[in-house]
Amino acid sequence: MVRGSRRLRSPQALPPPLLPPGRLDIGVIKVAILVVSSKIAEGREEDKGKKPLSELVESIPAVLLSYEVVPDAASTIRERLRALADGGEADVVFTVGGTGVRPTDIVPDVTREVADKEISGIGEAMRAESLKKVKTAMLSRSTAGIRGKTLIVNLPGSPGGAQENLSVVLPVLEHTIDKIQGR
Repeated sequence: MVRGSRRLRSPQALPPPLLPPGRLDIGVIKVAILVVSSKIAEGREEDKGKKPLSELVESIPAVLLSYEVVPDAASTIRERLRALADGGEADVVFTVGGTGVRPTDIVPDVTREVADKEISGIGEAMRAESLKKVKTAMLSRSTAGIRGKTLIVNLPGSPGGAQENLSVVLPVLEHTIDKIQGR
């Protein structure tokens, strides 16, 4: 083995994710990220947001349960949102991409369709903050909703925009999840 490298074990042998200091298992936010981009899914474009988003999620403190890339297809997005929310593992699903005005930007529509309740204030807060930096933020249709006991939040597709919008949500994330889950 090369000095400084780690030996990889099979997925079955991997230990559970490390819990952030000072948090009990029940208090660790469990996150799933669903990137919606046909270009990335088909390998025509690099996924530049994976590393910064993963690092930001893990800093809150949270554990990243899954990171998936799917094409801009309503049926696929619908199926994945339902599976991630109904699986009982994820406290929050962050979608990335598909929130604008292009014909293929359907993520907010699908989110509203699968959600039991919409939380429009989250989208409003993200747009308000983004408008301070870029006027095209008013074209975002991002929203958030609740399905069962899972929060779904739509983030824009640009890595910078996604990080910026996520930072708007983070101060209320734990409180929101606690309320949704009846704690």
